[in-house]
Amino acid sequence: MISRVLCTLAATSLCSLAYGHGAERGTAEGAIRGKKVRVEYGRAELKGRSLDSLIAALPDDRVWRAGTDEVTTLTTEGDLVLDCLSGSACTRARAPAGGRKVRAGKYTVYISAPPNGAYSLILNSDPGLELGELGRILGFSVPESDARRLWPHVEGYNLNRANGAAGIAQTEVARAPMRPGTADPPVDPFTIRLEPSSSSGLTLTFAWVDKTWSVDLHGTE
Repeated sequence: MISRVLCTLAATSLCSLAYGHGAERGTAEGAIRGKKVRVEYGRAELKGRSLDSLIAALPDDRVWRAGTDEVTTLTTEGDLVLDCLSGSACTRARAPAGGRKVRAGKYTVYISAPPNGAYSLILNSDPGLELGELGRILGFSVPESDARRLWPHVEGYNLNRANGAAGIAQTEVARAPMRPGTADPPVDPFTIRLEPSSSSGLTLTFAWVDKTWSVDLHGTE
């Protein structure tokens, strides 16, 4: 019921592409130079819909919260560098070799999915909104046992002056474009993987249906 309420706000919120009803919680784990990296996420399912139609229904800011139900998080014990694709412009401060530096810690994960061009991984320091507070905002009750669970904000990612909503873009930590690929066989539910890369780092891959999006993660000197 909670996820269905949230998805009625899809035009102005960070509602997931596919709402969940107690969706399975997935994890992906790896290590870089002995430091653990872990991703936790809700495994969204198509439930008879097409991925293209779900992506087309994203809010105007074209930001998806990379999962369903609770916020998707990436936790790293060591500092990381996100690789930038050759020829692309990674935003904000650059680490050596053109990557993006991320300090050890826990971040919420989002995906920028523009109508054209590369999808980008976004890491944000905002932890999300407690479900109990979200219930008070939207007018639904939440069991005490669930009240502290962290959910995406409903006001959207970017500043929305017309609606008087600040969004969370101001707490963005890193953004880097991802390599598109093909999942064969197709994947459903939505899956996130962390796998060793050829450069002693990890490759973070998001896969759903026949599409994948990947970015390489490295340690820092």
